[in-house]
Amino acid sequence: MLSTLLLAWYDAHGRVLPFRGTKDPYRIWLSEIMLQQTRTETVGAYYTRFLERFPDVFSLAAAPEQDVLKCWEGLGYYSRARNLHRAAKQVAEKYHGTFPADLDALRALPGVGDYTAAAVASIAFDLPAPAMDGNLTRVLSRVHGVREDVGMPSVKRRLLELAQSDMPETRCGDFNQALMDLGATVCTPGTPDCAACSLRLLCDAYKAGDADDLPIKAAAKPPLELSVAVALVTCRDKIWMIQRKETLLKNLWVYLLVENTGNPADMEKALKSAGIRAAFQGTLGTARHVFTHRVWNMTLYHYIAENPACREGRFVTLSEMRALPLPTAMRAARERAEKLLGE
Repeated sequence: MLSTLLLAWYDAHGRVLPFRGTKDPYRIWLSEIMLQQTRTETVGAYYTRFLERFPDVFSLAAAPEQDVLKCWEGLGYYSRARNLHRAAKQVAEKYHGTFPADLDALRALPGVGDYTAAAVASIAFDLPAPAMDGNLTRVLSRVHGVREDVGMPSVKRRLLELAQSDMPETRCGDFNQALMDLGATVCTPGTPDCAACSLRLLCDAYKAGDADDLPIKAAAKPPLELSVAVALVTCRDKIWMIQRKETLLKNLWVYLLVENTGNPADMEKALKSAGIRAAFQGTLGTARHVFTHRVWNMTLYHYIAENPACREGRFVTLSEMRALPLPTAMRAARERAEKLLGE
């Protein structure tokens, strides 16, 4: 009954998205990786552009990582792009370019967790695998009246079992996408539009009048606030850049970053340790970037180096800088850098 009502609603009201309407597991997998922690309306343009550059798993597998990161630039959470590249190589080599129609095999690919494996399996191969994301969790907790913390492992298992029991024998992918769309447009966080919901007569929370209060979640910890000094070091028509080795933003190109400080003296020590002799020119402003678990409160400083000698990184021209993959966290710094090099 639930699936019949839901699929009828989906056929009439499902969202039209650039990555919908395909059974190609490569395209489905790509879109699902992009949709992790990224708003649906943001993904469309990136998805189209990425497919133009890497139309199939073989072209992605054969590409240099820096090209993949550059094409991913602006989407954030760059470990997704690195895992995407690694997974493409595995599919190309181990499975000869054909994605496995098996949940466990899909889950074993780098960057593919339970949700992504279920989404690919159900949409591409019509396997009965619930894709438990925030939308499905919210809709099912309301429909079935689950009034416990949905972050608890036992409650997660219960919701998965309920989703499995609700799933039809066919159109499994449509069922998952219908729940996603219902959660995104009708059964929304906070105050749902119960009057417009095709499932309201089956919904426990609607009958009890507490849909606004569900799902129940433990309060999230606030992200850690960090002061970060950023040095834009120019030398004539070039600027100094470093390729990150740290896990956060790994292999992307950044300007010199010193965490837990807003003191120019700490930055000058870091410059000396990198073998750069540079004179302080002034402060260029501030910027803020929010990651999942931390916030960078950045102060931007300008230095002019005596010569382009350095122990790490390299001095690059404006065109070279634009060709490198830079993270979104460096957007404000890059704008200042472009202005400095343009001058």
